[in-house]
Amino acid sequence: MSTKKDKFTKKDKTYMELALNLARARHGHTGINPSVGCVIVKNDKIISIGQTNYNGRPHAEYNAIINSDENLTDSKMYVTLEPCNHYGKTPPCTNLIIKKKIKEVIYSIDDIDKKVKGKSFKILKSKNIIVKKGLLKKDVGNFYLTYFFNRKNKLPFVTGKIATSKNNVIYNNKSKRITDKHSDKLTHFLRYKNDAIMISYKTLNKDNPKLNCRLSGLEKFSPKRIILDNNLNTKIDSYIFNTADKENTIIFYNNANKHKITLFKKKGIKLIKSKLTKIKYFDLKIVLKKLYRIGIRNILVEGGNGLSGSFLKNKLLNQFYLFKSPKILTKSVPYKDFDHSKHLIHNYRIKSKISNKLTKDTITLYKN
Repeated sequence: MSTKKDKFTKKDKTYMELALNLARARHGHTGINPSVGCVIVKNDKIISIGQTNYNGRPHAEYNAIINSDENLTDSKMYVTLEPCNHYGKTPPCTNLIIKKKIKEVIYSIDDIDKKVKGKSFKILKSKNIIVKKGLLKKDVGNFYLTYFFNRKNKLPFVTGKIATSKNNVIYNNKSKRITDKHSDKLTHFLRYKNDAIMISYKTLNKDNPKLNCRLSGLEKFSPKRIILDNNLNTKIDSYIFNTADKENTIIFYNNANKHKITLFKKKGIKLIKSKLTKIKYFDLKIVLKKLYRIGIRNILVEGGNGLSGSFLKNKLLNQFYLFKSPKILTKSVPYKDFDHSKHLIHNYRIKSKISNKLTKDTITLYKN
């Protein structure tokens, strides 16, 4: 039965919407695997649900099946992405679907992974399972844009963020806070939804940031900290250095003495040596490729004017949040302007202005 001819009911859409919400809840926390949602229905009753586990395994279909206390024979499965059909670190989900005698499988879109794409449809059909696809294709496709970008380009999906005053000042020595507490909550939500956050050592040494998620109950989902520091000049009395271990901190460097390298490694920090450009900046494309190879899929860049500008000039941001406060900050010394608005205008389009009745700040999302 072709996708174009398939007629989906309102109940079908409701079940797939639930599956999509389950997938959304785990976005940014499933490692190198996509976040998938799954709902199993029998006799018009939801009998089980599943999501991709944190760090990517087990898969949503497996979790939904093992979560059920009922017999799954003749049930219907709704899943956001094509079920896997190959052996990896876990057996194929298609095997378990067949074994449990699930009668019908509805998934929204094909996986981009060549090992999977389009093959599950044929495997399940060959076992007399009704298979349909295309339900909520647009919504689900938008959700998987980051995953598709990862797979296609072998690069992390990069989100930029910066906060400015009304007169474009991003720093002065009199005011550390530019936006209000309500905007700050969105910043911490972005940290929660990204598996890594990147700054330069200059920002680290100037602001001594924590770079963690401080939303109540979500603290354990703080992102990995990535620091660009050519000569390992990160202050050893900083919060980042003193809370570092091999799981949460990565520093890119190029030229540092043996003593510093030993000191940072002894602390447990993961050091990655990387090339510089002719103007002695890190080659950001190379940095991103290295991060992809070690499993980083979503990065939030919260750097200052220099790092944000480098990403914007090189068109390496997939999206950019510009937080603008109604405050006017004095240009006392030292101060910094955000002077890369032209790159936003020329290289990106305004996706939307995020409205929040609680804040007077203006938040604009730009996408490439």
